[in-house]
Amino acid sequence: MDNRKFRVLIVDDDIAIRQMLILGLKQAYETRWAANGEEALEYVVSFDPHVIILDVMMPVMSGYEFLKVVKKMTTASIIMLTAKDSPQDIVKGLRRGSSDYLVKPFHFDELLARIEVQIRQRFPDLTGIQHVGPFVLDDLTKIIRYNDEELTLSPTEYRLLAYFLCHVNQTLSKRRIMEHVWGHDFQVHDNILEVYIRYLRDKLNDADHTLLSNQRGQGYRLVVDS
Repeated sequence: MDNRKFRVLIVDDDIAIRQMLILGLKQAYETRWAANGEEALEYVVSFDPHVIILDVMMPVMSGYEFLKVVKKMTTASIIMLTAKDSPQDIVKGLRRGSSDYLVKPFHFDELLARIEVQIRQRFPDLTGIQHVGPFVLDDLTKIIRYNDEELTLSPTEYRLLAYFLCHVNQTLSKRRIMEHVWGHDFQVHDNILEVYIRYLRDKLNDADHTLLSNQRGQGYRLVVDS
């Protein structure tokens, strides 16, 4: 995933925490910081962050007060990052609108992973990642995962399976599939589609053709439970 297009706003009055977060995040994300909730509201408008890392105990405007206002201003995901670790504090933060809650001290890699999860869930159109049943299609990296395992696909196999995933549970005619995968003017043998369907079935362990089914006289359909 190309993270550089995403913006992260850090809201924390602890200078050491702020500097550590900025140093770690700026390599992958565009970042800004604010020392309290009031300052942060200005950046919500001017910077338009995708993710906000939010402390709770801050002067001028606390994290909880910030949450009351900011949820009306942005669709950004908010990850609370605070030393307040009681179950009551966590429930309070989540109920007031935060998307996630991480307690200090924390592992930086865990914070990175939580940011990535929020971006994938909240902004799937920007990541190029689609979740379709047991499949995960990442169109930026051209990787497809099935049951959490990365499939080893040739470029043609990728285009074919990606096309099915974009039209899941729809019967696609052979002509339509071949025009999309091989192009209108590309000359191929009539059986080339059947060959690649067989390749995909082998890689998906679909020996009984229940996943990639042949609709007699109509075409093929990728069957995925919603």
